[in-house]
Formats: sequence, C-alpha cells, structure tokens
Amino acid sequence: MRKRRVIRIIGVVLAVLIGVPVVGTAGLLLWDGGVDTGPRREILQGVRIDLRTAVTRLGPIEYDLHGTEGPVLLSVHAGLGGADQGRLFADWLRKDGFRILSPSRPGYLGTPLESGRTNEEQADLLAALLDELGIDRVGVLAVSAGSPVGYTFAARHPGRIWGLVSIGGLSRPRPAETSGSPLRRTFLNTVGQKLARLTAEVSFETIVEGTLNETSTYTRDQRAERVSYIMGTPHVRALFTSMFDTTFPYQERWAGTDNDAAQARRGGPPLERITAPTLLVHGTQDGDVPFGHSEFAAERIPGASRYWMQREDHLGFWLGPRARQAQAAVGTFLRRHAPGGSPPGSRE
Repeated sequence: MRKRRVIRIIGVVLAVLIGVPVVGTAGLLLWDGGVDTGPRREILQGVRIDLRTAVTRLGPIEYDLHGTEGPVLLSVHAGLGGADQGRLFADWLRKDGFRILSPSRPGYLGTPLESGRTNEEQADLLAALLDELGIDRVGVLAVSAGSPVGYTFAARHPGRIWGLVSIGGLSRPRPAETSGSPLRRTFLNTVGQKLARLTAEVSFETIVEGTLNETSTYTRDQRAERVSYIMGTPHVRALFTSMFDTTFPYQERWAGTDNDAAQARRGGPPLERITAPTLLVHGTQDGDVPFGHSEFAAERIPGASRYWMQREDHLGFWLGPRARQAQAAVGTFLRRHAPGGSPPGSRE
C-alpha cells in the first residue's frame, strides 16, 4: 500500500513537471486547492473565525476577536500565517477566560503591506488597532517570525502590555536566504503549493515528515518517532492539518513573509527596553529558529523567565507529546500576570 502511494505521488509530480507541463500546470493554477479561505469559517473543529477589518489612523488591519469578556490576549502570528494562524496557535487558551485578538500582520491576507513594513510600524499598528477596538492593555503571545514585532510592541508601548510570551521567536538578525528566480518563486507559490496539497491527499505522512525535516534537528529515528506520534494521535493530527491549511494560499501571505525576512536582516528588536513580565519558550532541537535566539533574548530582557522544551522542534509546543505541560506552564504565567489575577472561567 505504501509503495502504491509513493508511486501515485511520483506520478502526480511527473505529470505536472514533465508529462503535461502546460495542461497540468494550468489545471493546478485553476484549482482552488480544496481549502475554504472565506472570512468566516471553521479552521478546526469547534474553532471558527470571523475576519473583519479595522480602519485605524495608521491604516487598515484585518483581525479576528474571539470572546466577549476577560483580559485580551494579542496573538502575533508567524511567517506564512495570518489572523487564522494566530487564532489557531492561541486556541488552547480559549477555555481559560481570555479574549483572543488575532490580527493579520501587514502583507498577510487582508492587511496591506503599506499598513506597516518595519517592526516598529507594525508594533504601532497593533497599538492603533487596540485604540480602534477600545482595548487598553493586552497580553502578547508572539510566535517565530512574529516575535520581533511582539518584542518591539512591548518596548515601544509598555503601558499597553501586561505580559509577553514568545514561542520559538527570532530575536537577532538573520542572514539573507536565497529565494531563486521570479519564475521559480511563482511556480512554488502556486503550482508548488498545490502539489503539496495533492501529496497530502495521497500520503499525509509525507507532508508531516517533510515538515519535520524543516522544523527540527532530529535524527532519522527521532523524526520517525515524532511522525508516528502525530499520525497516531487524532487531535494532534487534526491540529497539524489545520496548521497546514493556514498557510494556504501562499500568494496572500508571501508579501508579509518576504517582508519578515527583510526586517530580520535589518537587526534585532530592542530587547533591553522590555519591562513587561516576559516568558521565553523554545525547543532545544528547533531546526527553523535556532534555540540560541531565545537564549540571546533571555540574556537581554530584564527579568525574563524561560521554559526550554527539551528535545522539541519548532512546532513542539503544539504538536509534541509534552505540549500540554508546556501550555499549562504558559497558561499559569498568563493568568498570574493578567489584570485582576486569574480571569473569569479560568481553570485555576
């Protein structure tokens, strides 16, 4: 059975790349990918988003706001993300009595890049969004490429933040990465992504393994063990599927992803100026954002706490076998620092 699946995957790839380059490519360009990308949709069973746009003094910004009472948690999404990814990454907190505010950063989904290119401009845009929504202070959950914006928000707007959590976050300059020719980029953005979706339909395990190749420094045996865990644990597999879906379509997320890379080359955020209670979370075997980024931040943010996830990769906070322990630690931190202590409906 596995051999037949591999043969089918190879057949699909060859059909597009070699056998029928015009018809096959045109067909993939016309195909919608089979993913619901509407502004109001269910992104995971029981998790619905309702994307809206606020016109702030600094420009328009798309957002989702879940909940009607309790302290607000601002979820700052990672690269290739958007408000949907931000909501998904913070969903484990929805039963803790927080409202979850998930904006699309500039260049992602419905927020134009012109609303803010630099980390400073994006941080100010988030503050303007809070003004527009009548929200005074927030906790911030920033992930990966979104962490520089979260750090900068905390440094520039100390009166607007009661706590900061960074998960697998960038904290220092990152070298330029070769992206290839414009033609290659166009192919990867459209046809390439849809090929990945076809591969997922045929062999989801192939997508999981390929992701771990990028997000971990695991040995072959460690990677096989983690693939087996994700594939064999229904709620984790469902979450991985939703994460995969919240990178689609690339063309609505690539401007922001490119801009994040450009900002990462400019320099790191002003970590020494952060005064909010801060918790840094990072997997020691992160293959996407090296563990050293959070070690670097921990040395520079005054009083920062840390939670190092041993033997975890970039997505281990959500997909690893010890994810619930890590989430419990972060939840405890947020409830401790939320205005008024534990919010109504929290599990304490």
